[in-house]
Parts: sequence; C-alpha cells; structure tokens
Amino acid sequence: MVRVKRGVAANKRRKNTIKEAKGFKWGRKSKFKSAKLALMKARKYAYRDRKVRKRTARALWQVHISFAVREEGLSYSRFIDSLKKANIELDRKILSSLASKNPEIFKAVVAKVK
Repeated sequence: MVRVKRGVAANKRRKNTIKEAKGFKWGRKSKFKSAKLALMKARKYAYRDRKVRKRTARALWQVHISFAVREEGLSYSRFIDSLKKANIELDRKILSSLASKNPEIFKAVVAKVK
C-alpha cells in the first residue's frame, strides 16, 4: 500500500476555519477547537435569524399601516379585512411603503375600502 499523507488537507481545513472566525472575541478567533464550535453556533444563529428578520420586518410594516390607517379613522384589522372583501391584493410591504412615501395614494386606497 502507498502511504497517504493527509496533513495538507487537514491544515487547509483548519486554516479556513480560523480565517472564517476572524473578528470573533478571545481564543475563538485563533484556536481551532474554539473557532469550530463558535462557527457552528454562529451558523445556527444565522439560519434562525434570517427567519426572524422577515418576521420583524412584517411587524414593522403592520405598525406603519396601523398608524396611517388610524389617521383615517379605521383600525388595522378592519382595514385588512375590508381590503380582502374588496379584492384588493396589496401586500403589507407595499401598503407600508405607500403609507410612508405616497400618503395621497394610500388615502385613495383607504377611501376605496371604506
């Protein structure tokens, strides 16, 4: 059997892990074992928080819409319900941007719903 030396691959893997952990605090940026664990946790949080970012953005859109609709004398839930009944298919992201950037168009949408 031919002897297989595996140091090059192992060193490359370790070097890449350390490079990816750049910017971490304490020994987690320079010690392989700590860096590996920190990266595993960081990736887990990154996966989870990509979903959380969408969730918080949607909540912010709802707050914007609610504020704009309250000025027109409606509640958020009644506004969304009447949008669905009127078959107006604007999502919350679009409604939020209309409320903040184009209030006259948003008022027209509210008037159509009322």
